[in-house]
Amino acid sequence: MAKIDDIDKKILAFLHEDAFLSNKEMATRLGMSATPIHERIKRMEKEGVITGYRAMINPAKLGKSLTVFCDISLKEHAAEYLNQFEKDVMNLAEVQECYCVSGHSDFLLKIVVTDMDEYREFILHKLASIKNIGNAQSHFVMNEVENEHFMPWISNSLTK
Repeated sequence: MAKIDDIDKKILAFLHEDAFLSNKEMATRLGMSATPIHERIKRMEKEGVITGYRAMINPAKLGKSLTVFCDISLKEHAAEYLNQFEKDVMNLAEVQECYCVSGHSDFLLKIVVTDMDEYREFILHKLASIKNIGNAQSHFVMNEVENEHFMPWISNSLTK
């Protein structure tokens, strides 16, 4: 686990809120110079605390308005089967996220498609072609309540 202090947490909160915020602006807000801010960010990138910077895209604005969470149970659970499933499923463009989970299923997939017709085609012609799937249970998102990926333990650093 990386060791981060309160200043690092504040930098993370700033970047989490606005990845375009300059080192100079963060330094001003923290009463520091820009150089130590830059050094801290580079250290956190090197340590893997900061894993990248990306734009958050609204799939609905691009015509992809149906989000489905799909529980997948495999027939066989040997490591080779698990690894092959992960490899196969991540090659499907519709699959945005894949988690190996505990409980009644083995994997949870987040799938984003245009509509129910596209989802049906995905299930019948893509997902069904992956070997070793025993069961698939779909959960259709009716309303997205939260999708900020905001980490409250970091954002709380701004109020301290």
